Amino acid sequence: MTAALGSMPRLAAGTLAALLSDYTFRTVALGAAIIGLMSGVVGCFSVLRREALLADGASHAALPGVVAAYLITGSKDAAVLLAGAAASAVLAAAATVLTARRTRIKFESALAVAMSVFFGLGLALMSYAQRLPGASKAGLARFIYGEASSIVMRDVCASAALALMLTALVCVFFRQFKLAAFDPEYAASAGLRSGAAGGALTAMTVAVTVLGIQAVGAVLMSALLIAPAVAARQWTRSLAGMTALAAVFGAVSGVAGTAYSSLRDGVPTGPAIVVTASVIAGVSLLAAPGRGIAAKLVRRRRLRRRVLAANVSAPEGFDRTPPDASTTTEQSARPAAPPDGEGSPNAPQNERIIPAAPPDGEKHAAASAPDEDGKGGGSDAGGA
Repeated sequence: MTAALGSMPRLAAGTLAALLSDYTFRTVALGAAIIGLMSGVVGCFSVLRREALLADGASHAALPGVVAAYLITGSKDAAVLLAGAAASAVLAAAATVLTARRTRIKFESALAVAMSVFFGLGLALMSYAQRLPGASKAGLARFIYGEASSIVMRDVCASAALALMLTALVCVFFRQFKLAAFDPEYAASAGLRSGAAGGALTAMTVAVTVLGIQAVGAVLMSALLIAPAVAARQWTRSLAGMTALAAVFGAVSGVAGTAYSSLRDGVPTGPAIVVTASVIAGVSLLAAPGRGIAAKLVRRRRLRRRVLAANVSAPEGFDRTPPDASTTTEQSARPAAPPDGEGSPNAPQNERIIPAAPPDGEKHAAASAPDEDGKGGGSDAGGA
């Protein structure tokens, strides 16, 4: 048993060396890491703007553009097909945003309609294209579920160039993007063009989504865009830290998913990358020290113990009974009111105390009693 445990690091090192020596693995892993990095950076702003489903709509809307580009040009080149996907995704995103701004239809409803219409149109066009001679070898189906093994060094270079451009845009216009994500009304009142910043963020989301379709697929690309941002949100409270951490999580998901897919037969690379990103997000939601579910439960338990200890050690005269649901904390901390009487605010302050009147017999006896001069004090004596 000890020998087996000691041989595990050597086996892991040998497996890692074998993977790194493979040219196909290095190419696919590098491309997946770049796509994950860009997805993490752009996904932060999509999550904060509450437009996380925009990537889902753009990825589904890209399918008719792929098929239309093949039907028009007859080319199987990935660059041509991705150009058609970008045109279709931009058209769907613009239709969604304009519908939400110019009508009373909400953003989610407009996105659902656009995604359904474009994806249905893409499936209809693909069904037609599959019946054409030579279309079965065009590789159109890989854009639905993804095929990371089709990534070549030219795709990696194009992804790297796009990643550098997006990173530069985020660094230069970080303040505008931050205001557009958190408070667009204040940005407009301050004279900043929040509409242009929002449009730029939408265009960046569509670009990253279209670029990642080849590796992850139209169905799962939105998960890769959202999961690293959600995971990073749990570990930091600053937007800069969240963006950097989401980029790291996305890159790690791309490399780890590609490695797991290479080591396991029959496991596709795209779903493996998305599952890795989802696992990182789940662990962050559960175990993050600041915002995690476990940390919140611990803080809630400590607060309950503190409240119970404060109730036990309360001075005499304080109400120790737990407040009702309708009683506020301030009311429960207020000391109990003393009974009406001495020291009570309800007791009369300047009222004269009048003794009780004696009975009638005692009253007559007191009236007939002589005073100091020996004369009767009452009117009866005077009358006598």
